[in-house]
Amino acid sequence: MAEAVGESTSPDRPFPLFSKRSKRPRDPAPPPSANLASEPERPPPPSASAPPAYPFSAETFADLGLSNWAVATCKALNMKRPTAVQRHCIPRILSGDDVLGLAETGSGKTAAFALPILHRLAEERYGVFALVVTPTRELAYQLATQFRALGSSLEVRCTVIVGGMDVLTQAKTLMQRPHVVIATPGRIKLLLTEDPDMPRLFSNIKFLILDEADRVLDVGFEEELRVIFQCVPKNRQTLLFSATMTKNLQALHALSANRSYFYEEYEGFRTVDTLKQQYLFIPEHVKDVYLVHILSKMEDMVIRSAMIFVSTCRVPVCRSSDFCLCFLWSAGTGRGRREFGFGKMLKSVSQLGHWHYSVKTQMLLATDVASRGLDIPTVDLVINYDIPRYPRDYIHRVGRTARAGRGGISLSFVTPNDVALVHEIEAVVGKKLDAFECKENEVLEDITKVRLHVYKARRVARMKMMDDGFEEKASARKEQKLKALAEKGLLKKRKNRNT
Repeated sequence: MAEAVGESTSPDRPFPLFSKRSKRPRDPAPPPSANLASEPERPPPPSASAPPAYPFSAETFADLGLSNWAVATCKALNMKRPTAVQRHCIPRILSGDDVLGLAETGSGKTAAFALPILHRLAEERYGVFALVVTPTRELAYQLATQFRALGSSLEVRCTVIVGGMDVLTQAKTLMQRPHVVIATPGRIKLLLTEDPDMPRLFSNIKFLILDEADRVLDVGFEEELRVIFQCVPKNRQTLLFSATMTKNLQALHALSANRSYFYEEYEGFRTVDTLKQQYLFIPEHVKDVYLVHILSKMEDMVIRSAMIFVSTCRVPVCRSSDFCLCFLWSAGTGRGRREFGFGKMLKSVSQLGHWHYSVKTQMLLATDVASRGLDIPTVDLVINYDIPRYPRDYIHRVGRTARAGRGGISLSFVTPNDVALVHEIEAVVGKKLDAFECKENEVLEDITKVRLHVYKARRVARMKMMDDGFEEKASARKEQKLKALAEKGLLKKRKNRNT
């Protein structure tokens, strides 16, 4: 994807991300809705010889040039001051620039592109106005929630197009021309190629956004992106946002430096200062016992909710009276399963986002598919039941707590086999993990009762997974993935790297 900024969309040449086009020549018009507040007078646009003065030190959202209704919505959502990425990127987007923005997780990147898009939508409402491409279904649904919240004054129509849902229903929804379409690459490509009427819906969009751009621009999505870029107009604005700098993004910035605005609040892999990072060094065979013990102490620790990250969806978990691990998150593994269904997962996320101290402490078990982008304000604790293989995955996991200036705790279960991985994580984040204070005697006192409870829960979970045909579905998904890789010519590349 280092060649992503080309000028041709032929199969043998790269497709263009940023296009040469003129900036907006007109002043913003007032919103058409009678419910929106009147706009203040704006100064004339700057001349070509005098670059605009962007309010990078803005104290309020009004200083960024947003509409009165947008400022009022931010206030209603308790967004008091714009973050750094919002101060730098919102004025640039409003002025018509393409933007490549890099900022740490929890810094407000979604609002940085959603607010100016909605500002422009209020000026010229028609058809599909913006297409947002994001790598996972879970993140797509959260982005839709934030668009609807920020655009509540406009009654914005937002549609999510992801896999695992009925294709015909999605096609009918798109034909109703929603203002904002949020899609995963595979499903939007399927609709664009299978339905000849679908590309016309995106032929006049004003914005194309790649959220979590480092993953969307991965070589695995190249074919999907090529189809998307063939259907969108060249005079669009392209916005890329990511929490991680990769070689693809570095190459993209180098190739497009004269055609886009680049904002970087990225200082390598790092965690926020409000996050308390701890570890617990324990033997492998008692991890589940310590997990139950810590979860039983959450109320004493004044923790409202927690996310527990595991390495694979094959960790058998079921509901029990003592600890209720809600639903297992994993990309592509939730379809059609009674206990771990995708629809139930979405419901649990919605509930998790509204839990309070008065509600019983809740937990959500997740794989790394839930480690990016999701903003659940009441998550006070992240537990790494399994240490991730790569430091960047650790960064994204612990970034689910201590967001937007709030505090949070991360606790990593470290076994003797994980020591090297933890040292690598510490070297990358630039700080040592603190030891978690846990009274071993308290854990060992109830170890017999707890282990019997855990073993029973595991046995029940395994039986349910077998009844639901988990292994058969997992094998089918693996074959489907290998087939897709082979069709893209990526299977040989993987084999060559392994050899």
